[in-house]
Amino acid sequence: MTETLVDSFLYEAELFLEFIPRLLIALVVALLIYLIGRVIGSGVIQVLKRSSMPEAYHTYFRKLISGVAIFIGFVTFLNLIGYSTLAASLVAGGGLTAVMLGFAFKDIGENFLAGFFLAFSRPFNTDDVIESGGITGRVRSIHLRHTHIRTGEGCDVFIPSAQLFTKPLHNYTLDGLRRGGFTVGIDYADDSESALQILKEVTKSTRGVLKSPGVGTSIKGFTPDYVELQVFFWINAKDQELGLARVRTVAMNACRIKLMESGFTISADVKTAIELSPVDVLLDKKA
Repeated sequence: MTETLVDSFLYEAELFLEFIPRLLIALVVALLIYLIGRVIGSGVIQVLKRSSMPEAYHTYFRKLISGVAIFIGFVTFLNLIGYSTLAASLVAGGGLTAVMLGFAFKDIGENFLAGFFLAFSRPFNTDDVIESGGITGRVRSIHLRHTHIRTGEGCDVFIPSAQLFTKPLHNYTLDGLRRGGFTVGIDYADDSESALQILKEVTKSTRGVLKSPGVGTSIKGFTPDYVELQVFFWINAKDQELGLARVRTVAMNACRIKLMESGFTISADVKTAIELSPVDVLLDKKA
């Protein structure tokens, strides 16, 4: 009995000694595949850093490449040590698991996939003013699963990447310009051309209004009570200090003061039509 155990142990030890070279080769190959993946990941990150892609995507691609390299290295390791059947099962099982997880976490997977495609064709950058689904705000940070924006009311909103990818997206600052405007009502008896000239000059001199593209003015329409004039101007969308609301407020106030100093009536309650009220007339009949 003892001799049988000793013989079995020696046989297994001999097999293990014969297996050691294959194991070492498999470990070296797996480690080499992992290192190649790290090198490729570092090269990709260096390329991405030269682009306008956010840093959040850099981390994602680095982890993705490292994960793929580890998986390939592990499967290769199993093949080299003689567990090819297990390696094939792992590959097939991994695909099945991915499908099952895809159905279980459909929304999360959809957002990650949308974020992946947005990484290559992203229609906005950090500090851009965008609108999606009726939500407007400035982009604070961009992540793979969502985008963080801050609205004008100071509310932080996290928009899912799937919404940004599938629904219409409005970018007000893609070219660095943003247009603003306002309307003014004047009396029908006032000179519209003079009012338009005043509005144009005052708006052009407002701090934050760009010289090019220039300021535009026109008559928007005729209401029953007043002539409606409109003004359009452009600002630098990247200027955090002089936002659209601030520049528009300053321009509107300056135009109001200048028009009033020039004798224009700019109230929306102006009534130019003549209203006749009923008049009671008492007739005395004399005898």
